[in-house]
Amino acid sequence: MREGLSVDEAQELILAASVPLGAETVSTAEAAARVLAESVDSTRRHPPADCSAMDGYAVRHADLTHASADAPVSLPVVYEVAAGGHAARSLEAGEAARIFTGAPLPPGADSVVRQEDTRASDGRVEILVSPEPRLHVRDGGEDFEVGDRLIEAGVVLGSSHLGVLASIGRTIVSVSQRPTVSILSSGDELVEPDGPADAGQIVSSNSYTLAAACRETGAEPSYLGIARDSPEDVERRLRAGLRADVIVTSAGVSVGDHDHVRGALEKVGCKLQFWGVRMKPGYPLAFGTIEPTGTLVFGLPGNPVSAAVTFEQFVRPALRKMMGHTDLYRPVIRARISERMTKQAGRLHFVRVSLERRDGEFIANPTGNQSSGVLTSMTRGDGLAIFAAEAESIDAGEEVAVQILDAGFFDQSERGF
Repeated sequence: MREGLSVDEAQELILAASVPLGAETVSTAEAAARVLAESVDSTRRHPPADCSAMDGYAVRHADLTHASADAPVSLPVVYEVAAGGHAARSLEAGEAARIFTGAPLPPGADSVVRQEDTRASDGRVEILVSPEPRLHVRDGGEDFEVGDRLIEAGVVLGSSHLGVLASIGRTIVSVSQRPTVSILSSGDELVEPDGPADAGQIVSSNSYTLAAACRETGAEPSYLGIARDSPEDVERRLRAGLRADVIVTSAGVSVGDHDHVRGALEKVGCKLQFWGVRMKPGYPLAFGTIEPTGTLVFGLPGNPVSAAVTFEQFVRPALRKMMGHTDLYRPVIRARISERMTKQAGRLHFVRVSLERRDGEFIANPTGNQSSGVLTSMTRGDGLAIFAAEAESIDAGEEVAVQILDAGFFDQSERGF
């Protein structure tokens, strides 16, 4: 087992062990945010025929070459075509048909005049404009024809994709499976949120943080509870989670007398590939796999910020790869740090920062106390500033990379245009 990897080495090793899951069929209505596992070709023409883009009158433009508001042309309205209906017969020269948005264009007609450009009474309509050919007509097949490639495999399905699938009658669709994740916390000091948090007891917040992070990523978490500080209890609970694609534990992976997770993992068949990553927060990270199932096992640190940051850097990209995503990482922007920061060389630091725009640039403001136990520093921040492992200082005003964690960061209070 290797120890003390760099962040790059650890990410590379983990992703090499992360294998995309198979496909499953789901209802199209429930497929939003899933990765499409099949390319989709059209089996229909859309629209199926020429149709009206407006409420108005279907006409032959040759009948109206000189029509104007000053010299309107009066035509008899010989029938009406509603959306979903059809024309009673072909439109002859010198005739008009009342038509509504989405209704098929009658044979013989080649233009539609808006209702606003007409005056109707007593079964006739006065046309006040001279329409161009195909005015306000949507061509049949304008959107797609039979056989057109509509969506490529690997696309993350959004609302418009689901609308297209519905348009061709696809009520089910093949998507990449979502990984299942078993989550285990450990420690005699931990209690559930409704337990007594006094006399040295601490609420097990990591189980909530990690389960929510899994759901936000698109995975399906299940909670194994809190394991007491005994090898037997840790092993028993781990065995209960072996059916999952991924096991995530928090605490108990270090080298203390009461840290039993590493030993229990080996007993359930986990081959640990490394322990320790040269980063802060989050050095005591373990990773391995259980054979022959290939279940990924992450032993995250127990401190809440360390657990959250290591999930972001290692677990989340692995889960996304398993779900068929090709874009595995959070977006990164450049920002200027607002204050001087120092550290010893050797570990990459992830600094919690809030961001603001100032004079056309982003300014990164550290969120205060950077202790790995201060979880509220994550709620106050928008992202993580990257303080390179070999660097010992960053001067105020120096440009840094910031990994954006807040999914809504690029939303705006003002329209902007």
